[in-house]
Amino acid sequence: MEQWVQGRVVGKTVWTERLVSLQVDAGIAPFEAGQFIKLGLEIGAETVGRPYSLVNAPGEHPLEFCFSIVPDGPLSGRLAALNAGDPVLVASHASGFLVLGEITGGRHLWLLATGTGIGPFLSILKTAEPWQRFERIVLVQAARLTSELMYRDTIDGLKALHADRFAFVPLVSRESTDFALPGRIPLAIENGQLEARAGIGFSAADSRVMLCGNPQMLKDVQQLLIERGLRKNRRSEPGNISVERYW
Repeated sequence: MEQWVQGRVVGKTVWTERLVSLQVDAGIAPFEAGQFIKLGLEIGAETVGRPYSLVNAPGEHPLEFCFSIVPDGPLSGRLAALNAGDPVLVASHASGFLVLGEITGGRHLWLLATGTGIGPFLSILKTAEPWQRFERIVLVQAARLTSELMYRDTIDGLKALHADRFAFVPLVSRESTDFALPGRIPLAIENGQLEARAGIGFSAADSRVMLCGNPQMLKDVQQLLIERGLRKNRRSEPGNISVERYW
């Protein structure tokens, strides 16, 4: 049975009509950057909870969660309606294996996200570990619209701190921009634009790739990388590709 602690909303960011971030004050057990945790509300006679990735780094307060509002969903719309001072339930312990502790070796770290999948990667990049372990880090953020490219200030801060070792590659699929690659991540891999913008290529020897977001992106990108000689990372057989599905 889920163990809940009482949390309280201390802030909210409304990115678009369907994308929201909540900042929450709650006492939870220590977690690893990249993990997720459940938020919950009492709805009728039951507690309804769903997992959301932590955007904040371990030791950073308050807790932060970004999520999409699911039409007719039981929880996300209610969470999005919360404001500072409102109570919210938070699971006491985080879970998940999209963490650097599950990855061995490699010189280049690729973080490929769609939508709210950017959250766990920002948690990871706010810690010292990736910068100590990898020579180059590439963060890829794909969205339908420019307005859905969340956390631009945070990413700009990372670029300022690690300019010579960090590449940020945004993609926007449904409108033209003067800064983002067009289309979706799989196409940008197929046509070479992603590697060209990043300044490095995928390789079985050097690349460690973490994927988070919609299932079709995960499926397509894994297939493309496997065709390039990369393989899925497993505890019993360390490889290149680590994955977190968002639904």
